[in-house]
Amino acid sequence: MFKDLNTSVQFLKGIGPKRAGLFSKLGIHTVEDILYYFPRRYEDRTNFVPISKLQEGETYTIKAEVLAKGQHDSYKRRGFSITEVAVQDQSAKIFCVWFNQPYLKEYFKIGQSLILYGRIERYGSRLQINSPEFEIVSSEKNEPHPSLESIGASKEGRGESLNIGRIVPIYSLPEGITQRYFRQLIKYALDEYLPKLNDFLPFDIRTRNGLFNLAKSLVNIHFPDNSDMQKEAYRRLAFEEFFIFQLPLALRKFKKREKLGIAHKVEGESTKDFIGSLPFQLTGAQERVIQEIKSDMASPKVMQRLLQGDVGSGKTVVATIASIMAIQGGYQVALMVPTEILARQHYKSIKTQVSGLKVQGKQLSIGLLTGSASEREKKNLCQEAKEGKIDLLIGTHALLEENVNFSNLGLVVIDEQHKFGVGQRALLPKKGVNPDVLIMTATPIPRTLAITLYGDLDISIINELPLGRIPVRTIHFTENTRNQAYSIAKEQLRLRHQVYIVYPVIEDSYALDIAGAKKMYEQLKAGEFKEFKLGLIHGRLKQKEQDEIMLKFKDRGLDVLVSTTVLEVGIDIPNATCMIIEHAHRFGLAQLHQLRGRIGRGSAQSFCILVSDTETPEAGSRLKTMVKYGDGFRIAEEDLKIRGPGEFFGRRQHGLTELKIANPLTEMKLLKRAREEAIRLINADPCLGERQHLGLREKLLQRFPQYHNLVMVG
Repeated sequence: MFKDLNTSVQFLKGIGPKRAGLFSKLGIHTVEDILYYFPRRYEDRTNFVPISKLQEGETYTIKAEVLAKGQHDSYKRRGFSITEVAVQDQSAKIFCVWFNQPYLKEYFKIGQSLILYGRIERYGSRLQINSPEFEIVSSEKNEPHPSLESIGASKEGRGESLNIGRIVPIYSLPEGITQRYFRQLIKYALDEYLPKLNDFLPFDIRTRNGLFNLAKSLVNIHFPDNSDMQKEAYRRLAFEEFFIFQLPLALRKFKKREKLGIAHKVEGESTKDFIGSLPFQLTGAQERVIQEIKSDMASPKVMQRLLQGDVGSGKTVVATIASIMAIQGGYQVALMVPTEILARQHYKSIKTQVSGLKVQGKQLSIGLLTGSASEREKKNLCQEAKEGKIDLLIGTHALLEENVNFSNLGLVVIDEQHKFGVGQRALLPKKGVNPDVLIMTATPIPRTLAITLYGDLDISIINELPLGRIPVRTIHFTENTRNQAYSIAKEQLRLRHQVYIVYPVIEDSYALDIAGAKKMYEQLKAGEFKEFKLGLIHGRLKQKEQDEIMLKFKDRGLDVLVSTTVLEVGIDIPNATCMIIEHAHRFGLAQLHQLRGRIGRGSAQSFCILVSDTETPEAGSRLKTMVKYGDGFRIAEEDLKIRGPGEFFGRRQHGLTELKIANPLTEMKLLKRAREEAIRLINADPCLGERQHLGLREKLLQRFPQYHNLVMVG
């Protein structure tokens, strides 16, 4: 079915190995890649706007002829050139301006016909278009790739039928490939290969959801007859991407459901005694999540639950309650965290909270296993865990070592899950017989993306902060008003509170023109904060050194901690009430929110101070969002709007490369329909072995070969 579509682009007529190299830069290696390389926008060239009708501040597409051209150096910046081209149509003329692109002077010819797209701006008394996108539509002598006839294009096909008088696709292309050439190539590929296409999306799914077939969709996504046809083509292809993305998640969830796990005895005096002994009242969100976990653990099906909660929302207490539920039934619990200092904090706080708690008539036993433990300590802990003498074993990656085994592992808790690889997360549950799994994260993920990325997990959210917690006040100062930030910090220090000062880099960066933590630590220690005790922490220090500095700060041996982003996942220091984040525009929203979460953990008012001159509109939006919102989930939603879903996580790490056209932020309803259809199909045909689903199975394994064992076994 896919043999023809998997043909390398170099074997298309007129391409060859050299041009295939240009296409590979776009991620285009096969004919199918070309068909699925979608336009980034469209221009309606059925009716160009006359130059005389252009309005300042608006964006237009015009067709005009080159009237004159020139080039001169900027009087403000040496070596910076300005290229100006005057263009005209029958109604008026306008200037187009490009900055520091001197080669363009030779590119344009007097009398040449151009299509230009850009924003109209005012410069002095005249209107002009700054750095417009342009396309030459003159005769074939201007075609950079005259070999179009060699790929079967007639003169008529090479003319204006794809470029003028219609809705025209605009693609992201590297230098050396023109829009006209690429459109003709797309047209040739569609004409040649569409008759060989089989639609792998089952007919009943298309019918239920009112979707175009594949051939009609590909034609109208590239060369739509009108905007309605383009929207329907987009809807079909976006649904397809969501559906293919959701199938493996539905498969994994189905396979997990088949596994028999542990039906825990979740009701018991130990759990009630623990909740009753807490020095605070659980929030409504915590109580709701505990009920969701209790329901999962009481079921014989394996629990696979993702617990999302903002920094300081009380996830650890929920995990402790879940642990006691497992332990009171005679099972063991493993809690894995990414850093040794966090493991020690969990160990200390949980041990204090369960002090005096009896489970099955005996004191609950807790162990701590980290990489820095001596060989003798490790050996003793491993022996006790194997013999069932330890109820709760808290640790770092050390828990994954081969010699760590359990007598009766019933629950696995993984904290700050994004710090572990997928393979690492899968190793720990294998040390038991289908134990329940609770994965926790303090990085808020909007529900749209959570469904997309973690569709095989049930999701719980703690969206309330503990009672009595005062929201952190966030303030933005510019570089020139930094002294005001220092004044607030020193005021907090004189109240015997502590302060963080965070820098984006360790060493000074001349390329970025920003100061580094090491140099500023020395300057601050000798200057602004010379009356206080300062410490420095950064990623180049060994983990043991980092832990020692953090513990010294926690024990109030330091007043000010100068740091890089190693603070992002840190320990609770309720006495720290102020954080200054220098060059805040260099941080992402998620990072800024995680850093801010290090303060505001006590009963005093805390201050997060962002020091930055915003260099771009996007940076300005990030800082405004931080000042306006304290809720991590709202911040994550805003982050999605600013960056889009691909950049939100980093496409490579999270598989979002598969979403080339679909946007889960704007197409939530379509995503839900695709998810429902994927679950319905897998429930009916878990191996995709029915005749009408064989094409879909082939497509799934082509996109996700790692799921071969899920669909080929059953």
